[in-house]
Amino acid sequence: MISRKWLVLLSVIALASLALAGCAPTPTPQVVKETVVVAGTPQVVEKVVTQEVVVKETVVVPQEVAPKPKELVIGAGFDQTTLDPGRAFEIVAGMVHKATYNTLVTWADDNVSEIVPDLAESWTVSEDGKVFTFKLRKGVKFHSGNEMTAADVKWSWERAMGLKGNPSFLFDGVVSIDTPDDYTVVVTKEKPDPAFLAKSTFFVFAVLDSKTVMEHGGTSGPDADQTDKAEEWLNQNSAGTGPFVLKSWVPETEVVVEKFPDYWRGPAFFDRVIYRHIPDAATQKLTLEAGDIDIATEIKGDQVPALEANPQIKVIEGLGTDMFFLLCNMNPDLTNGIMSDERVRMAIRYAIDYEGILSLVGGSAITPATIVPYGFMGAWGPDRAIKRDLDKAKQLLAEAGYPNGFDIEMEYPTKFARSGVDFDIIAEKVQADLAEVGINVTLKPGELMTVLARYRAGEEGFSFWMWGADYYDVSDYLEFLPEGIVGLRAQWTDERADQEIKDLRDAAAVEMDPKKRAEIWSDIQAYMQMKGPFVPLVQPGKAIAIRQWVKGYVFNEAWKVDPYLCAK
Repeated sequence: MISRKWLVLLSVIALASLALAGCAPTPTPQVVKETVVVAGTPQVVEKVVTQEVVVKETVVVPQEVAPKPKELVIGAGFDQTTLDPGRAFEIVAGMVHKATYNTLVTWADDNVSEIVPDLAESWTVSEDGKVFTFKLRKGVKFHSGNEMTAADVKWSWERAMGLKGNPSFLFDGVVSIDTPDDYTVVVTKEKPDPAFLAKSTFFVFAVLDSKTVMEHGGTSGPDADQTDKAEEWLNQNSAGTGPFVLKSWVPETEVVVEKFPDYWRGPAFFDRVIYRHIPDAATQKLTLEAGDIDIATEIKGDQVPALEANPQIKVIEGLGTDMFFLLCNMNPDLTNGIMSDERVRMAIRYAIDYEGILSLVGGSAITPATIVPYGFMGAWGPDRAIKRDLDKAKQLLAEAGYPNGFDIEMEYPTKFARSGVDFDIIAEKVQADLAEVGINVTLKPGELMTVLARYRAGEEGFSFWMWGADYYDVSDYLEFLPEGIVGLRAQWTDERADQEIKDLRDAAAVEMDPKKRAEIWSDIQAYMQMKGPFVPLVQPGKAIAIRQWVKGYVFNEAWKVDPYLCAK
């Protein structure tokens, strides 16, 4: 017989099986043979055993997926050596600073002729043109959360002056910067400066968070060039009030900025903007067409037709401010008196095939009337530019004593291009044009830095160069007059200049009345077109190509792209 203990055990097992049956899958019974001892005698018995099956169920809790950041990718040929606003004076640095900093005044979104408020709500200029008073906006926050005050403006500007960097010359003539209260800044200049507001649109005038920059080694004052240690930090961080915050800069690779949610004009549409280093125009075009960038900032004129034919791309063209010209040295010793003769210079002007140059440059390029770029206050338009006239050119050469022409060398930087202008191609075009009137030009190309040194030293008798505006005001072109930076590169000294142009130069430097300024500059251009040592060749246009989905883009020569205006 089976023992009582064994029967109880079997009963318990059976009841447990029934209890589990209601909450588990139906088990599969198995017959198991087992030897047991009954009344001292071993016997084989069979048992029905039900194996318990435990089912483990995994419950998936939905995870909240973060939305993909809205990004704008801009292709640009990096030229910056620093992102410190007090030191930077390059094109791409200005593009990045437009996203990360503000100035007291700025240009209108679509031009460099209308100055509008930025961090300053208003400003006044004294009658003598020496005192500029700015009233600041209240409640503007830096990226750190600190509030901007007049003390930050004074600290930032005196730091920039003391750094003595490339753009520090824009502060020349500043006698004092005073802050009578937290929201007023008063700048006093040594002489009247009709261009001061235009100069102050450059980002060397950006307002920095003085407290934050000082925490990272920043100093202000006359000895900042010796004591300031903030550049390294400012190369990877921003301390401004702009719509974006600098997150990283990998030289020759990319710059990344991210949206500042407390921007005083309201947050930007894009969460992140990436500036990608693509120095070659052809590569930028291909990258844009592939959809890997959204905006291409280096587009040549001959690329425009193909891009305009692409339904996914839009091309925006504007007028640039770069000026390409021939330099004729006024020192008679350098060219045996050839280039110092104004009749020879006039003959060269008439000999140039300007329409042919426009065809080579393409896009929206124009022939400038004078060395002052069209679009600046008082600048003559292309309708007043000199037209080619080979007969006049030959007549002038004969009057100058060169009826059969002459031989001359022309220096220029080789394998170098800017704004879609290839120096080698245009130099060959000038050589061919002048040959038609008997001027035999021997091209003398040189590596950029080598010929640049000779050009700056005034050692080139005849050369081909360009000038990009240091600031967007006609006063910048005082540098082409006697004793100016470029004037001296042509050895145009006061001793070699007549009184007429010197008087015009001196009057233009201090005249504050816009109407009178325009009249003076018209007289300067009339003189320069007939007697000056420069022959303007071409003022290239600017072409920016964008993907069609980019909305709100507005071209401005000063910064090329304002990402705050862009959306999708």
